[in-house]
Amino acid sequence: MGLFSFFTREIAIDLGTANTIIIYNDKVVVDEPSIVAIERSSGNIIAVGKRAQMMHGKTHENIKTIRPLRDGVIADFQAAEFMIREMIKMIGIRQGLFPPALKMVICIPSGITEVEERAVKDSAEQAGAREVRLIHEPMAAAIGIGIDVLEPTGNMIIDIGGGTSEIAVIALGGIVNNKSIRIAGDDFNADIEEYMRKQHNINIGERTSERIKIEVGAALTELDNPPDDYAVHGRDMLTGIPKEIIVNYAEIAHCLDKSISKIETAVLQALEMTPPELSADIFRTGIYLAGGGSMLRGLDKRLHLKTKLPIHVAEDPLRAVARGTGIALKNFDKFTFLIK
Repeated sequence: MGLFSFFTREIAIDLGTANTIIIYNDKVVVDEPSIVAIERSSGNIIAVGKRAQMMHGKTHENIKTIRPLRDGVIADFQAAEFMIREMIKMIGIRQGLFPPALKMVICIPSGITEVEERAVKDSAEQAGAREVRLIHEPMAAAIGIGIDVLEPTGNMIIDIGGGTSEIAVIALGGIVNNKSIRIAGDDFNADIEEYMRKQHNINIGERTSERIKIEVGAALTELDNPPDDYAVHGRDMLTGIPKEIIVNYAEIAHCLDKSISKIETAVLQALEMTPPELSADIFRTGIYLAGGGSMLRGLDKRLHLKTKLPIHVAEDPLRAVARGTGIALKNFDKFTFLIK
């Protein structure tokens, strides 16, 4: 066994719609956007991650950029396999004469089907994994936040990622009930793009809408510490000439209202499905927020007004799921599950 373990490398992957994070030797070694750039004529991969992200929306006809994951699941199997393989190369595991066997734990949304789970497993195996285990995102987020998930105490986690928002009640090392909705960061970006078109007659791209969300994104129209107004550059829809407009956080809060309301509704539905004893625990412990979407200004306050429960935002919410996946890698049989 000792000889085999010498040739085995253990890695944890948070395979996200927006970003992929890889943990190796307890350290985050790769944190890249989940995007690949492909040359159409040859089918070769030109760039992966940040380099491909810089090309997104700026390519000519021989180059296309693909986001292999949509709504938390693999939409393009081949591109996903290439992306996982290239990102594993970034770790810098020395190949040598005998390439090391890879043991992986991969994080997936809790609401996906068996077919979608198998697609993740197959992509990882094609990319060189010998052994693949999966863990659900809310469970990984809870572990990453530092909650003792094995205790007989109910904890509610809301993980707002790029493609899905996962709302789950966890107790005794398992998910008691969960609600997974495909409204998350990507939908916020789409809302901002649409708002800019309708309200300001300006066309903007995906990267610009993401930037607006980060700079002035908000869930409430009144904030205690409002961000400065932000200058947006895009194409005027009437004249076709590039132009600049200034937007403030209240405008963005208004345009994101519909999507955030859907997340609020899902949270209330998840609370309705919770067994009464666990509801009593959640009243005491409150709700934990993780994922990039939880960094939206005022979201914790808005959810508190809706549920009247204490809301705790994880520290470094972007990496909470990845940290939990890394801990699950050490406890391989305790938190993860296998697809036959």
